[in-house]
Order: sequence, then structure tokens, then C-alpha cells
Amino acid sequence: MTKAVVNLTLPMVVEHIETALEDYPHYPYQKAFAIPDLRQKLIAYILSRVANSYTVLEEGENCTTFGDCSSYRKLQIENLAKQGIQEILQQYWEWIVHHIPSETESGLAPSHWFG
Repeated sequence: MTKAVVNLTLPMVVEHIETALEDYPHYPYQKAFAIPDLRQKLIAYILSRVANSYTVLEEGENCTTFGDCSSYRKLQIENLAKQGIQEILQQYWEWIVHHIPSETESGLAPSHWFG
């Protein structure tokens, strides 16, 4: 049987990113991190700064747990998500403002011209 190594920390990180983004305004935060490249940068930012847990699964076996999830680890991931959101937004700000129209400019988009 084929075995696969699965990162148990990844689903936890994705969940904390979703939760953290809910606390921020739609523009520019939620819109920026809806872009797959920026979302991946945020995930990588967090995963590279936190201890990761892994498991080995047999082919066809599903993983239904996040592994050990201490309060300290949850808080660490939550803080890294908020820190990463700010750092990545700042680092890519010029790119973001050129690729995501602001909320005040959204009415100028062609899709809104004809109702």
C-alpha cells in the first residue's frame, strides 16, 4: 500500500486564517487574501514559524484530527495569522492597490454599468 505524509498543522492554520480575516474589513484585507498567491504566502508565513505535526496515512485513509492542539499552539497560530496578514499586506501593498479596485471605485467597474 502507498503511504502519504500529511501535515496536521495545515488545516488548523487555514481555519485560523479564516477566523482572523473575519475581524478585518472586506477591502483590502479579505479581498487581498482571497487571491490564491497571497493566501499561499500567508499560509507559508505561518507554517514556517510554528512547529508542525505530521502523520502517515495509508492510501484511501482519511485524517479527521488536527493532532495536538494546545491552547498555546492555537494562540501562537492566531497571533501569527494576524502578524502575517499585516506584514504581507504591507509588503505587497503596491501590487494589491493596482490589482484590487477599492470599494469606492467598484461602481466604476464595467460589470456595474448596465445594471
